[in-house]
Parts: sequence; C-alpha cells; structure tokens
Amino acid sequence: MTNIHDIAKKSGVSASTVSRVLNGKNYVANSTSLAVEAAMKELNYVPNDIARDFSHGRNYNVGVILPHTKHPYFTQILSGIIAASFESDYRVVILPSQYNESVEIDYLEQLRRKAFDALIFISHEISLDKITEYSQYGRIVVCENPNREDVFAVYSKRRTTYLEAFKWLKSQQIEQVAVLLSRDYASSVTSQITLDAYQSIFTKLPNNDLLFETVTTFQDGYEAAQTIIKQQLNVQCIFTNGDDVAAGVVQAYKAHQKTPPLVIGQENQLSGQLLNIPTINHHFDKLGRQALELVTGAGEMQQVVIESDFIIR
Repeated sequence: MTNIHDIAKKSGVSASTVSRVLNGKNYVANSTSLAVEAAMKELNYVPNDIARDFSHGRNYNVGVILPHTKHPYFTQILSGIIAASFESDYRVVILPSQYNESVEIDYLEQLRRKAFDALIFISHEISLDKITEYSQYGRIVVCENPNREDVFAVYSKRRTTYLEAFKWLKSQQIEQVAVLLSRDYASSVTSQITLDAYQSIFTKLPNNDLLFETVTTFQDGYEAAQTIIKQQLNVQCIFTNGDDVAAGVVQAYKAHQKTPPLVIGQENQLSGQLLNIPTINHHFDKLGRQALELVTGAGEMQQVVIESDFIIR
C-alpha cells in the first residue's frame, strides 16, 4: 500500500514536506506542491483522512446516544443535531442504546479511546456520576436538567408548561385525567416532572387505572385508549406524551364508534395539527441544535434552557 514515504521518494522531497502538502500548509513552494501532487496521482495515492484528523488531535466525530427513535423526543432532537452538523465540520454518529447500561458504558469507553471528540446523551440509563467520570476524555452533553453544575446540559423547560396545561384543565372543570408516559416514574425524569406537576395542580396522583407507562407510538396510544374504552373508565381527558400517540387514542375511539374525550398531545406534530388538538411544543429541534453547538464549541461549563409552549386549540 502506497504511503507518504513512497510519495516523498517519487517526488524527491522529504516525508515531512509531503505531510505539509497533504495538510494544506501554505509555506510549501508551489513547484514542490505540484511535484508531490503529480507523484500522488501517478501512484494513485489516497490520503488517510482518519490518520490526518488524529494528527490534528481530533477526529470530528460526535456520538449521539439514544435508546430508540419511536418517539418525537428522540427524533426531533436528533433532527436538530443533524441540521446543526451541516453547518459545522463535525460528523454525527448515531449510537443506539436501548437503555442498556453496558452499551452506554462502552460508548463512554470509545470516547476515552478517542473514537469520538464528544458525546451527546439524548437519554440514558447510567448515572450522571458515571457520565461525569468520563468527561475528562471529551466533552459530554446531556439533554436534561441534571440538577447539578458540573455537567454540560441543554433541556426544555417542561414543568412550567405542564403546570399551565393542568391548570387549564382544572379551569375547565376537568379532573378525571388519564396520563400516558413513555417510562415509569423511577426511570424517567420526564415522567417525574409530569406527575409532580399533575400532583401540584390536582393535589393527588392519577389513579393507577388511569396511568399508562411504556407508551411511545401511535399503536401504544391506540391500545391504551382501547383499555380505557373496554374497562369503561370515567375519563374527561387523555393527556398523552406525543401528538402521534394522541392520534392513536383518537383512532381507537373512532374504531369503537365512540366520541373521544378531550385529548392533549405534545410536540406540535403534523398529526396534532390535523386533529386540531391542544399540544405542548418543547422545541426539541432547537434543543438538538443547541446540543451540537455545546459539544463543538469552546468555553466554560454551560447549561442552556429551551422555553416550551402550551398551545390551546
């Protein structure tokens, strides 16, 4: 395999001069550059971009760790990250985790071995203590409120809009509310914020039969609504965790030829706009853009808060 020493021998210059030409240094004579380029063409030499990046102390790879892409929380943040990467020199590498701690630790080990310049945790199972332990090897950003000051973070201001939504429901004399969540209370900061806000307004948590977990997709929403219908539960509102999930709820009621109760979505998706239902927009695409800017930028520790909106339709 041809290397820079072969190019140097062919063009009659030193290997270090060939390296300067490859790296675009402007203090190489034009005639020398032309000779090196001619030798490269004759020997069909292709530069090793990875090796060249490492010689600069970075590889321009940012790993994005996410459990799955079934929910808009993950896809919209990822979309924002990718959009921001188009405006930078960085490549985005998607790292699926399925909330598996050993897999997430392996990605941290890859950061330590310089496979990535930085990591973005859209969500995670491992502790923040474990994440900060690896921050010495590269910048790590989490997409949540870490409630500590030693972590780069960007997160949506969820509690304010959840409180606003539940207050609005109470003002409409609506108190029998089914709540659909992606994960259980112990595992998810989002679930904790949602239920804590609910309790702040209604002074109690939802009844167990009105609380649905592991709901992330249209089909999950459909099945949750089917349970409500079949068990003839007294529900005035179904507070979902996504507009697509809400669409599944509405479809289940249509399939049973019943009028759905008030349905509230999240993330202002096209499905919610077409259904004309209330929703909460956390602006996750903006959050994703900010996450990439944090990992690729310079400067001191930062934590960025993205405002969210409760949209009444």
